[in-house]
Parts: sequence; structure tokens; C-alpha cells
Amino acid sequence: MDKIIAIQEKSMTKELERELKKLYCQIYGEEKAEQLLKAVMEMIKNNQQENTGRWLTQRDVVLITYGDSITDGETPALKVLNDFLKKYVADAISAVHILPMFPYTSDDGFSVIDYRKINSTLGDWDDVNRLGESYDLMFDAVINHCSKSNVWFQKCLKGEKPYKDFFIEADPEADYSKVTRPRALPLLTEFDTAEGKKHYWTTFSSDQIDLNYKSIDLYKEILSILLYYTQNGARMIRLDAIGFLWKQIGTTCMHLPQTHKVIQSFRKILDEAASGTLIITETNVPHKENISYFGEGKKEAHMVYQFSLPPLVMFSILTGNSEKLTEWAENLSEPPAGCTYFNFLSSHDGIGVRPLEGILTKDEIQLMVDATLRNGGEVSYKDNGDGTRSPYELNINYQDALASPEDSDEIRIKRFIAAETILLSMQGLPAIYIHSLLGSRNDYYDKAVSGIYRKINREQLDITWLEGQLTKETNRKKIFQELVRRINIRKKHPAFAPEAKQEVIQTSSKIFHIRRFTEEERLTIYINISEEVWQSGENEVSGKNLLTGKEIKGALELSGYEAAWILENNPYHKVKGEGI
Repeated sequence: MDKIIAIQEKSMTKELERELKKLYCQIYGEEKAEQLLKAVMEMIKNNQQENTGRWLTQRDVVLITYGDSITDGETPALKVLNDFLKKYVADAISAVHILPMFPYTSDDGFSVIDYRKINSTLGDWDDVNRLGESYDLMFDAVINHCSKSNVWFQKCLKGEKPYKDFFIEADPEADYSKVTRPRALPLLTEFDTAEGKKHYWTTFSSDQIDLNYKSIDLYKEILSILLYYTQNGARMIRLDAIGFLWKQIGTTCMHLPQTHKVIQSFRKILDEAASGTLIITETNVPHKENISYFGEGKKEAHMVYQFSLPPLVMFSILTGNSEKLTEWAENLSEPPAGCTYFNFLSSHDGIGVRPLEGILTKDEIQLMVDATLRNGGEVSYKDNGDGTRSPYELNINYQDALASPEDSDEIRIKRFIAAETILLSMQGLPAIYIHSLLGSRNDYYDKAVSGIYRKINREQLDITWLEGQLTKETNRKKIFQELVRRINIRKKHPAFAPEAKQEVIQTSSKIFHIRRFTEEERLTIYINISEEVWQSGENEVSGKNLLTGKEIKGALELSGYEAAWILENNPYHKVKGEGI
């Protein structure tokens, strides 16, 4: 038996070698491919880990948070976070996405100085591992760029090998007009080097120097970091800004074939060395481009961010009309087997506008821009490369995005809970930002002091004050308790599992109406996204509303922004496209 297993393992290793060599030849050419393959196979051999997990179920919900979103000013912030979650959230969530937790110089962690160290204010790797005892962990792999203070770049400036090739020297006179620009900032930055002044590629800021994946030494270094993360508890790895990875003048430098092949190689290696690790690609782009990162079959990401969802839900609730959201959801492609959507509404960043391209008109996007400014937020713009600029991101707390200052607390909270219920209902893995879970509002102070628009939704909360807010009758407590309650209801029903089917139903412009189902269970979901009362047909509903505990038979009536999760009494009736 041992001999048979050994033969099978050797066969699998040979197959992996063949697949990696093919990818490396396509990326680097045959000579470099041979050199890289030998080093990578040795890395895989030396980094074999046990299977790190299972596929996802309805019990999985991710919390997105900075390591220091909750602090006491003295204790390592990751310990404070861990203690808070175990006391107040318990197992309502299954995983924690810790936003960049490494030493950094700017962009709240996305300018990494050292990929293998934990920011001392957050704690150390022991604190990370303790959090991982209670929750699955998602780490950020900020591997499109690093801080200009990173030792790699400092050695590059001195002309040291191999670091000199880790970054992209650029000719400032070349034509960069086709390059996709996410921000209205210079693409190139000049630095003094041992060989004189040179320009380097800096997609996001002058402090974030793009990495050069044409260097196989850089590739090996990044791969060793990914393996290091899996060894230290990463169940999921988020590839930040990954669409920008490969640069080629004369192209958009977005989603290039080499980028996809690099991700495919990472997937194959992690599947072998750290089986069970899930890859999530972060690409804030139109939907068709975004889902290209699923690849064909199981080649690339296990999950892609559902970037169209946050702005579409915002638009629907602002207008009280679900038609655009319904049409978009109806046309969503079924994720490949073993893959799903990473659904979210709010995050550390703003609400992306580019994912609305081809879905909303310019006038409809302008309606959202106007609402953002009216409701206390800001708008970030991107450079179009022709002297014009377009809205790129709406910087506002999601709760404030849905209601004007004149609206009552009651209306704003109802709208917000309705939005989060859409998130919890959709096919995919739901991820809730900590400031949504905790009912936060616009943080005007930090935005004003820093001058950074995104700070409006990155508040740091004192633990003693927060606990007081959650024990008194406050808006925070209302939101927190209701979201946790709905998450806990969701966890009990397999029709909410990522692989459960989804049918979108056109009912009324006031209602977002879908059905989630497996062979055993069917849930019909109604969410009123308007302030008007809505009533179904006389004989439409038969089942239990999980959100109220009431049995419904006949007509269903929903008040403004009310939702119903109906567990159907007869789960085996025909669904569109089904022959049950």
C-alpha cells in the first residue's frame, strides 16, 4: 500500500511540474522557466503543510477589520479585538479578514515595509495565532507594490542585485496614455539612486513602488511570503490590487495574460503545499473583468469580490427602485464549482464606481455622487489619460450613504438593515465590515485631521466606550444586535450556503425578490427597498418567516424597508429552469 501511495504522489508531483513549467514558459520563456521551476519545486517540498480547511457553508460569514479598529491604548490591539469578538460576537462570524497588519509608512497599511513582521502596536504573530484559534483568518497579500522604505527598494536604490530588478524603471518620455489609472496622481516617481536620478512605476502613490514580476527572483520572494502566511494561520489570502500586477507599455496594464498566469501558478502551488487555502482576488473593476479571475474551471481564484453589489444596493435604496439591482442579479453567471462570490457592501475603502460601467448611466451615477456629497461624504476621481477625470470611489460610511441628514434615525437604520439583509441573502460568502456591524457613522474628525477621504470610514474605537454603547439603548446596539440575530438565523439554513442555487424573481420595483434553494430546503426572500408598504398576491406565500417566526399563508405584507425570509412549506415546487 505504501508503495502505491508513493507512486501516486510521484505522479502528482510530475503533473504539477509539467503544469508549472508550461505556465512559466509562457510567462518567462524556457530558459528562465527551467531555473524558476527547480527553485519552486524545492520550496514546495520544504513547505508541505496539512490540509488547512474545508469548503464554505452557510455558517461562514467574514468580518473585515483593521487590527486596531478597537483599542484600549495600551494592550496589543489584536488581543483587544480577539477578546471583544469572543465576548460579543462569538461564533456569529466564522472568519476575520485582518487588513494589512504589517509595518507600513502610508495608506493605512497598504505601503508595507516588512511582509513578515506584525506592526508592533497590533501585537505579534502569537496574537495572530491566538485569534486564529477561534476564527479562520484572511491575510492581505499586498503584492502589487511595497513601501519606498521597504529594504528591497532601499537596496534597489543602491544598485544591489537582485533588488535592482525588483522594481520597474521607466522612461518618463514614453507614452503611458493607455495605462489604466486608479487615481489622479502621477504614474511615475523620480528617485535618487547610486546611478543617478531614475523614474519608477508607482501606480497608487509615490510611497507605493510597484513590484516587477518580470524578475524571477521577485516571484520567488513573493511566493515564499505567501507560504509563510499559510504557515502562520492564513486560511484565506486576499491578493490586493492584483489586476495591476504585470506592466507592459502600450497596453492598459490591467488583467494582462501574464497576471492571470502568475495567479494560476500561485493557486497550483498552494493547492499542493497548503491544500485548503482559499485565494481571493481584489479587482475593483467592471463585473465582466472581475469574474475573469475565476479562470476556467479551478485555475485561479476561489473567490472574487462582488464589486457591483455595494453601489447597486446603494442606488436601489436611494431611488426606492430595485429594477437595476434585479436585472444585474438575474444576469449573474453561476460561479464555477468550488468557487463563489465574495459579497460585501462596505469596507476600509469607499464604494467603487467603476463596477457600475454598463449597468448605470452617467446621470444615475451622478445621482449617487450628489447623494454622497449631500450626506457628508467625499468623491475620489481617477485620471482617464486624456486630460479628463471620472468618479472612481464614493468615500462615505455606508449607513450615511443611504440617508440624508434630514432623515430620522429610524429611517436610516431601517434602510441600512435592509441593505445588509440583501448582502446576507445573495449567493456567495458574505463579508461584513466592522463599522457596519457596530453601526458606525461618518468619522469627520479623522478625515479632516488626515486629509484622507477614506478615513471617513476607518474610525478607531475605544473598547471601554464601545462596550458602554453596546450595553445602553443606542443606535449602535440596535444595529449590532439585529445584524448578529440575522446572521445567526442564516447560519441554520443550508439554502444560504454558497453552492445553493439562486433564482432572481421580478416582482415589483419596490422589492428585491430572490429564491435560494437546495434539494432539501427552499427560501423565498423579499426585501422592500422602498419606504412604501408592499403586499404580495393573495395566494403567493406559504411558509414561515424566519425573521419574525410567524407562519404566512396567502398574502405577505411588508412595511417600508422590511424583509422576509420565507422557509417554504412545500420546498419541491417548480423553480424556473428546474424540473423538480
